[in-house]
Amino acid sequence: MLELKVPKIKIKQLKSPIGRNNKQRKILVSLGLNKINRERTLESNSAVIGMINKVKHLIKVNEVK
Repeated sequence: MLELKVPKIKIKQLKSPIGRNNKQRKILVSLGLNKINRERTLESNSAVIGMINKVKHLIKVNEVK
């Protein structure tokens, strides 16, 4: 069977959501981040990319090879 490799993204929360819009806090939780220095590796798709763009000032993004 042929397996397609899905590109992955590693994200790390660098800043706190305190004092931010409640929507941004919910986006961080949906990405699996709710405390500073938490890291998650997620599949790169349009939904995840859209959420990352909304909170890009609070996180750091790296591509996993």
